[in-house]
Amino acid sequence: MEGTWYDRTLARSLRLRRQAPKPGEVDIRQTVVLSPLPCWKHLAPEVYRSRVADLLRGMEEAAAAEREKMGIEPLGAEEILKQDPETRPEHLDRSPAPLAHAATKRVRRELREAYGWFLAAFREAADKLRKGDRDVAFPPGSFPPHLPFVPA
Repeated sequence: MEGTWYDRTLARSLRLRRQAPKPGEVDIRQTVVLSPLPCWKHLAPEVYRSRVADLLRGMEEAAAAEREKMGIEPLGAEEILKQDPETRPEHLDRSPAPLAHAATKRVRRELREAYGWFLAAFREAADKLRKGDRDVAFPPGSFPPHLPFVPA
């Protein structure tokens, strides 16, 4: 598969230096080679295509079932093309970003707990430093105030 990659960083750099890009300098032809999934590499091409089609069919059926469950009708290509791409939603649901992204509540709880221990150790070390103890040990991975980084 072939396409053109436009190097916006280079184009901007040239514009700032008031230089015009040479042909092919910022719009570069790229070739992407699509390879079979490693786990299905051994399959004949028609079997491979059949398995990929089965996967897609399964995803489409799952999406259709989810839409039906939620009572959502698909827009369709014509309605999508009618939409103005510059339109912004009238209301956005805003919520604070999580402290950490995790796959399970258990992992999220462990991360929060580990961060709590790190923060307590950092604050204790910073307090000792404020009181004049220059040999205080900061936790690994921290940036002590007015001292070099402590590698993890």
